[in-house]
Amino acid sequence: MALRERYGDRVFAEGRVNRAALGEIVFANRGELGWLEQLLHPRVMARTEAWREELAGGPDPPALAVNEVPLLYESASQDRFDAVVVVTAPREIRETRAGDRLDEREQRLMTDADKIALADFAYVNDGSREELEEFVAGVVRALT
Repeated sequence: MALRERYGDRVFAEGRVNRAALGEIVFANRGELGWLEQLLHPRVMARTEAWREELAGGPDPPALAVNEVPLLYESASQDRFDAVVVVTAPREIRETRAGDRLDEREQRLMTDADKIALADFAYVNDGSREELEEFVAGVVRALT
């Protein structure tokens, strides 16, 4: 396994990848993060493509299939999809979720404004669950 070859046992716990330990390494060193992304992004997209082919070739293909791709634009994967939906949250909400890690992780990301400008649908998730569900239902109606 590539992770074990590169980092040894320090990123494993109980036989599984310890994401926190791996995160400490890669988010502290852009070179290591780049290496990990080059390892993971092609594998993730290959699995996505296989899943889409499986759905399309099944006896009752769905009218709509959805993928969550957190680094869609950063990995230049947007052209693989028919439509892009961007859901953002205000900084205060993201700070609550990510804590001290927010700045170090967001500094390498495309801005929300840039993502929204490129998206087919966009929503700022600062309201109720019902409002979010209403937005999602509208997107589903538009795409089907």
